[in-house]
Amino acid sequence: MSITAERSGSFPLGDRTVHRIGYGAMQLAGPQVMGPPEDRDGAIAVLRRAVELGVDHIDTSDYYGPHVTNEIIRDALHPYPDDLTIVTKVGARRTPDGHWHEALSPEELRAAVQDNLDHLGLDVLDVVNLRLPGFAQPAQRSLAEPFEALAELQEQGLIRHLGVSNVTPQMFAEAQSIAPVVCVQNHYNVVHREDEPLLDALAREGIAYVPFFPLGGFTPLESAALETVARRLETTPMEVALAWLLARSPNVVLIPGTKSIAHLEQNLEAAARVLGPVELEELDRIGGTGEPDIDL
Repeated sequence: MSITAERSGSFPLGDRTVHRIGYGAMQLAGPQVMGPPEDRDGAIAVLRRAVELGVDHIDTSDYYGPHVTNEIIRDALHPYPDDLTIVTKVGARRTPDGHWHEALSPEELRAAVQDNLDHLGLDVLDVVNLRLPGFAQPAQRSLAEPFEALAELQEQGLIRHLGVSNVTPQMFAEAQSIAPVVCVQNHYNVVHREDEPLLDALAREGIAYVPFFPLGGFTPLESAALETVARRLETTPMEVALAWLLARSPNVVLIPGTKSIAHLEQNLEAAARVLGPVELEELDRIGGTGEPDIDL
């Protein structure tokens, strides 16, 4: 049986339903997410193979490169398949030395949306996430002004759906009071579990939760329990970590990234990996959980 994204099941994302394993395109840019990749043809091949395997959800941003990743996506896949959902994010800009600075003024957000449209070759963006500052832990602040700016662009027909990234439950609620939010993209994985109350609250509302750094990010996940389960199941710790996320909640939509076709196919294998009660219990003991359930 061929490896396909369909094995992961599906979940609504705006007015579409996507397979629960998508593809995160950040790694397609050069080192430190700056400049072109060493193997541009290889990056194009990975994107085309992902779509061949049924991946119908690609996560990107025009500040990857900057511009580089979106231009590679356009060259690889444009004109895009009708069922492909491209999710981008705004709220930051890159400096020549590679730093990430916030770019949340209405003017900066309008320019960022237009840049994404131009470099992806689109007339309208499927989903735009407002990314708030912070590496992996959100800092409580008002997002009213930037989210209202994106809501205006949505009303103008440049954006179909809105999401938020790196937010607290209070920030999500503020965004939801301004315009409908179809997804939340926050730091979460089998080790880093502080966001569990928000994840569960979103599941009750039928809103997608998209973990960034599902495999640990720039520092790969390390856990004796992951290693033990992976050896028992004759697979890799990373495949187990993705399978655990899929089992964690039906509203989890994954965007693991890679520059390798072999690694891409390995990620999709996680969709077929069934974790039994014993394995789930072992993995659930990893990491800390958050506060009690919350209501949105």
